[in-house]
Amino acid sequence: MAVLVTGGAGYIGSHMVLNLADSGEKVVVLDNLSTGFDWAIDGRAIFEQGHAGDTALVRGLIDKHGINEIIHFAGSIVVPESVADPLKYYANNTATSRNLIEAAVQGGVQSFIFSSTAAVYGMTGLEPVVETTPLSPMSPYGRSKLMTEMMLADVAAAHPLRFGVLRYFNVAGADPGKRSGQSTPFATHLIKVACQTALGQREKMDIFGTDYETPDGTCVRDYIHVTDLIAAHALLLKHLRAGGESTTINCAYGQGYSVRQVVETVRRVSGVEFRVDEGPRRPGDPASVTATGQKARELLGWVPQHDDLEGIVQSAYAWERHLMTRNR
Repeated sequence: MAVLVTGGAGYIGSHMVLNLADSGEKVVVLDNLSTGFDWAIDGRAIFEQGHAGDTALVRGLIDKHGINEIIHFAGSIVVPESVADPLKYYANNTATSRNLIEAAVQGGVQSFIFSSTAAVYGMTGLEPVVETTPLSPMSPYGRSKLMTEMMLADVAAAHPLRFGVLRYFNVAGADPGKRSGQSTPFATHLIKVACQTALGQREKMDIFGTDYETPDGTCVRDYIHVTDLIAAHALLLKHLRAGGESTTINCAYGQGYSVRQVVETVRRVSGVEFRVDEGPRRPGDPASVTATGQKARELLGWVPQHDDLEGIVQSAYAWERHLMTRNR
């Protein structure tokens, strides 16, 4: 039996592969390398290059490798881009997921874990959300993910497929052993951008919007270390294997930090007073999105190990320095 990880050459997917391989699991990675890197795939995994939305391909992989569980990371993730090019997001996220789920049903896959997003909540106010908070995504990105959540619920009601949905808040940091991290050169993740600016890889960075109804006027987000996020995936997989019911869970610490706070933390960690420009809001950005994370703790027994913004920034900064050496 094997676990199929779609998008396993990407940032979060590659960390999932490391966790599974470290646990002795047979892992198959499916990635078309459009945004991922083949060098990021752990050597203990089986790599199959291709598109997660290719139903015939996935159906063949299920038979070939004895896949009975799928963890689905592949997709597009940039909110402003989704506003400018919504059809790309409905193709890469919604349509791809639909075809992948079809292959899973045809192949008798038992469990399906989907990486969703806090963007399904939309404008939430300053209070932390819970899983039952009304959903009102503000961007095609959030809507494309919510559609997949809805498809999974409908399919699970009609077929013997159990699923887990994890709604990510802002993922950052890197594997403590520097085996993987956020490697996309021009990624839009705030902490990565700030670290790259501190290292001189960018001339400056921008703050998009300083007039939000938040304590300092900039957006507030709940930042979660990628290692803690992946630990939640592993616990959810264990839950489903034990016969647990399908479920949807927020992955967050319950503590929000503003853009200004993140910038100051990166400045403190790096010791560099890099240039920061202030500009207008970006379309699709809510003022604040945080979550309690209580359900993950209670249902899965999830105990975060890296719940510290400075520690998250330190690991992200160390990874960016590592990448500079690696790419020489």
